Amino acid sequence: MQIGQYVLDNNLMLAPMAGVTDRPFRQMCKRLGAGLVVSEMLSSNPKVWNTEKSRQRMDHSGEFGIRSVQIAGADPHLMAQAAQLNVSNGAQIVDINMGCPAKKVNKKMAGSALLQYPKLVEEIIQSVVKAVDVPVTLKIRTGWNQDNRNGVEIAKIAQDNGIQSLAVHGRTKACMYKGEAEFDTIALIKQSISIPVVANGDITCAVKAKQVLEYTKADGLMIGRGAQGNPWIFREILHYLQTGEELPAPKIAEVRDMLLEHLSNVHQFYGEFMGARIARKHVGWYLADHDKERVFRARFNAIEDAQQQVDVLNTYFEQLAEGNSNLSIPPAA
Repeated sequence: MQIGQYVLDNNLMLAPMAGVTDRPFRQMCKRLGAGLVVSEMLSSNPKVWNTEKSRQRMDHSGEFGIRSVQIAGADPHLMAQAAQLNVSNGAQIVDINMGCPAKKVNKKMAGSALLQYPKLVEEIIQSVVKAVDVPVTLKIRTGWNQDNRNGVEIAKIAQDNGIQSLAVHGRTKACMYKGEAEFDTIALIKQSISIPVVANGDITCAVKAKQVLEYTKADGLMIGRGAQGNPWIFREILHYLQTGEELPAPKIAEVRDMLLEHLSNVHQFYGEFMGARIARKHVGWYLADHDKERVFRARFNAIEDAQQQVDVLNTYFEQLAEGNSNLSIPPAA
């Protein structure tokens, strides 16, 4: 698959997720088979660009692979400025967010709320495409509610105004993440335009990935929540698409090693104080299948010290290997 001048290693992409697809997680997914990883969205509001959160989101130092950065906002001029800022910081692809259903984003008329205003959609796309000399991509939903699925209209606007690739989540703005994603609209969009179309929504295993590709005829797949705590999903999908065989789930030793590596990278990237807090959600996702009652998660989330997190996880995996996951975590000193 190709986006502008960039030829991807494969047609599997990590979806941008605020608070999730930071540099440590992106690089892990890239190493495990993602053809493209997209960063967390950056607001087009210049007042927040110098905050610690924004600086971390724009940090691509030492990052390998094509750097794709997502921006969000509703003002065409500010979106153009945000695109230029990110290109100056190393972005090789700029992605426009018109798919986020979060209330705090939509109340600013950004994200998927923009789908109600095709003219504004066009103005934003034109402004961003004109502002930078790198490929611009777009992520949308199928519409703003089930009675107003205007994804085909938005897709045509995108293509006519220079968007190089379009990712479509199979829900409307009103659906949030409830119910099942539908792929009929994505299939219609694929039939209606010639630029690459990437299907997104509820892709949680290799079998589902192949089904979605075959049904929609999409050029690629974008995986979001299915990769949380499961960066192996990319290699599993690749292997299945290439061979028709399902890879076995990673052994517990590999889960341990990957989780501890991820934990170390998070601690290093954010510093031990913030890193210990940010690591908690990732640990919960990695261990979801082993800690179904969330007993360990509740205890782990009370740990404030980064090194104690590492020590406790090592002990937990030792007990898992012995068939016992009822770990007793001593109180912090």
